[in-house]
Amino acid sequence: MMWIRKSLCLLGFVYLLLAYSQPTQAKQLYVDNIGGSDNQNGLAPNGNGGKSGPVRTISRALRLAGKGDTIHVANTGDPYRESISVQGGDNSGLVGKSFTIIGDGVVLDGRTEVPKDDWELLGDSTYSTPAPSEFTILYLDDKPAERVTVEDAATSIPELTEHQWCMFNRRIYFKTESTKLPREYDLTYNMRRVGITLVNCRNVVIRGFVVQGFQLDGINAHDNVFGATVLGVVARGNGRSGISVGGVSRVTIESSLVGNNGTAQIRTEGFSETKLKNNDLIDDDPNAPALVSEGGKVKQVDN
Repeated sequence: MMWIRKSLCLLGFVYLLLAYSQPTQAKQLYVDNIGGSDNQNGLAPNGNGGKSGPVRTISRALRLAGKGDTIHVANTGDPYRESISVQGGDNSGLVGKSFTIIGDGVVLDGRTEVPKDDWELLGDSTYSTPAPSEFTILYLDDKPAERVTVEDAATSIPELTEHQWCMFNRRIYFKTESTKLPREYDLTYNMRRVGITLVNCRNVVIRGFVVQGFQLDGINAHDNVFGATVLGVVARGNGRSGISVGGVSRVTIESSLVGNNGTAQIRTEGFSETKLKNNDLIDDDPNAPALVSEGGKVKQVDN
């Protein structure tokens, strides 16, 4: 009997050892901002009227996710208007299995409508309204409006033509057509701070998103981000940069289009290391060069 008890104890120990040594089965999670609900479990791309089905927000999917999971974000044609944060162990990859968020052309948008009643007439069809931040970008009909640069020593705004804008003393100045008011235009500006923040995570892949209209950065690998890849992303019209890499983060940016951002297309700082591969960085604005390095190392990787 003693021998049997010892054998059973040994078998139990081996079973527990094997159970805890095996990696957790990675899940497939689904997000749909039209057909989903954050009360569902995210484990199916389509709902059945019960708990099974896609969640509505990417943020909810990230809270449900575990190591090595893949999040599929449905391209419904409607932008996802949220800021998301990828952080910690549950939002990291396993050995040989990345934590992946797939956008497939999904637009992540940080803009909001400029309040219609906040415009003040200055004269000559030029109107003014407060700017949310120093990195504000004014959009007209879903595209960054034509901006006129204000010199540092300026004491007044420059001359504007129709549909041009500038920012002076933390206010937006916009010139309309002589027969129209600002409220008659589709005017938006960047309100949410950052589109996708990565911090304290490993082996993460962000793929196929259009990230636009955020106050600071479209994507920010803030610190302690290792083995991350930004793949096939469009980062445009963000107030500071399209993609920022900081701290001691290690990030590869590949096959991405980055342009029309406020002060830099790609920005690095700290002791970070950034690898660039097959990207298109639009640097036709001298005030927003392709790369602004405030620290860290940047390496161009050949095919």
